[in-house]
Amino acid sequence: MLAILLGGCGERATPAGNGAEAASAGLPVEVVRVAPRDLSREVSVSAPVEPLRHIELASQIAGVITMLDVEAGDRVEKNAVLATLDVRETRAELARGRALLREQEVNLERLSKLRERGYIDEASLSIAQTQMEVARADVGLWETRASFGTVRAPISGMVTARYVEPGESVSQYAPLLSLADFDQLVVRFGLSELDVAGLAPGDDVPVTIDALGAGVTLTGTLRRIMPTTESTSRLVTIEVALPDSERAPLRLGYLARTTLVVDRRNDVLAVPISSVGLRAGGSYVMVVNDDDALERREVEVGVSRGNWREITGGLAVGDAVVTSSPADLTPGETVRIVRELDPAAA
Repeated sequence: MLAILLGGCGERATPAGNGAEAASAGLPVEVVRVAPRDLSREVSVSAPVEPLRHIELASQIAGVITMLDVEAGDRVEKNAVLATLDVRETRAELARGRALLREQEVNLERLSKLRERGYIDEASLSIAQTQMEVARADVGLWETRASFGTVRAPISGMVTARYVEPGESVSQYAPLLSLADFDQLVVRFGLSELDVAGLAPGDDVPVTIDALGAGVTLTGTLRRIMPTTESTSRLVTIEVALPDSERAPLRLGYLARTTLVVDRRNDVLAVPISSVGLRAGGSYVMVVNDDDALERREVEVGVSRGNWREITGGLAVGDAVVTSSPADLTPGETVRIVRELDPAAA
């Protein structure tokens, strides 16, 4: 059976003669010269731009908002006052607690003197000491609650959302503002659990941002690979830090894309999948030897990428491998090469 001729760009025709002389020259075949090839596997994924740190700032007490001057888009510094709540009732309780503490301190001082003179027992003095410590703890409690009336920025960043307005009554732990740290922007891509084995923190990651145009590619850095997979999607999240120099034109939510090499196989020997046959002992190909005869060559195979199969053993650079199915060919048969497939163009 004649070998299948693969036509198209990149193929070189070899004169085959004509008439009876051509017919007696042997079976016409197409071959490919074994050469190094890149069979690396790539995967393309997309995800939105996010801040490394994003905080939902909540009220720690129930109350009425008395001041809230910041809006979405405002830049705030760490410890800056962002909002205040009405804590007059709490401050009244604090004043009462401080008065009771002073009373207990005076009482303890008086009983200590009486104890020195032997007028009271040790137990009475111990009870007074305990009462003073309870009063001091109450003061600390009310001081803490009063401090909750002032809401400060826990980080330097930008306000990305405002959920309440001055005059509103909020419950304990109700969200007030959302803050994002724009000093470090990241993209969190989801990859198959089979695709992260070849990645490591510190790797350079090419990132394109749709809003910046297809011609702009940022060089991100693989910051970390999450230790677990998502329970439903079975994806592993990788976090890519974007360069600081590109922070200004970016906005949260911009769509980012990347193409990652997840199985690098540079300069490996490969042949068309159609040229590899299977038999009980393993895989084989048909090679045209120096005498223009077919030779069955046992080979060791690796991964398949598109129309190509990796050869890990049994062939050398320059070997002429018949591109058609070897099951249709007979070892020792004389052939003539009518076409060579250019591996670089295929």
